[in-house]
Amino acid sequence: MLRRAKRVVVATVAAVLLSAGGGTAWALNRYVVDHVEISDVRAYEAAQSGTTVESSTGDATIKINKVTTGSGADTVTYYVADVTLTDATQLRSAFAENSFGENIIENTSAIAEDNDALFAINGDYYGFRDTGIVIRNGVVYRDEGARAGLAFYRDGTVKVYDETATTAEQLVADGVWNTLSFGPAVLQDGEIVAGIENVEVDTNFGNHSIQGDQPRTAIGVIDSNHLVFVVVDGRSSGYSKGVTLTGLAQIMKDLGATTAYNLDGGGSSTMYYDGALVNNPLGKGKERGTSDILYIGG
Repeated sequence: MLRRAKRVVVATVAAVLLSAGGGTAWALNRYVVDHVEISDVRAYEAAQSGTTVESSTGDATIKINKVTTGSGADTVTYYVADVTLTDATQLRSAFAENSFGENIIENTSAIAEDNDALFAINGDYYGFRDTGIVIRNGVVYRDEGARAGLAFYRDGTVKVYDETATTAEQLVADGVWNTLSFGPAVLQDGEIVAGIENVEVDTNFGNHSIQGDQPRTAIGVIDSNHLVFVVVDGRSSGYSKGVTLTGLAQIMKDLGATTAYNLDGGGSSTMYYDGALVNNPLGKGKERGTSDILYIGG
């Protein structure tokens, strides 16, 4: 959620550390310098022929609505994409710069265009941290369980799961196609999850969940192969103030979702459709880079 802001903060911290004579190299290396582990993800996935790179190209149904509630300083504007897949593997993931690693970023729309996407949203910003289970398009990229993740199965089911109680290999064997590692889950069994306003995504510097009214991105599950993607704009008085995690859960509940999971938000919150940005990030109409997207091909 804070990525670019974090870079600014980190740069400031780094300058302070420089003046103090220590820590600068570590901070720059950890939060700013790109660490490319796989430089051609498409080729890498193609090479995993024994595991899974095939996906359906059948038609998906995508309906996008803009919703505005409240007035004045309490105005909230959000976008809902109601998506019905004919095959769960139509929902794919792509990485910034077609590379896997830390601190690699690109705008959601640019990643979408590079992958001929019809529809896309920002992902979980896996590249800011080195923990979590990262399975994308059926291929394992990281196996460092740390939090509650979201797993998309090839049969169309989607489940919240405990990353620390399994492995990436087992998940793939069980039919998992994609995972997300951010959170928290804001809706389970049709009910708003207690305590979500106090959850921290992890303990990395500057990477705590942001409480209060914020721009948000989330995925909701209505039924097998029936998903809703919500992007809430925020931090723009009179256009959209954003919502709390509880407010986000209520939006998902009102849409009929039984499970919903929070993704990277803030200035990262973006929705793309048919060659154009759908939402208005921070009320400025300007994207900022992220490390990954979820998308449906054209």
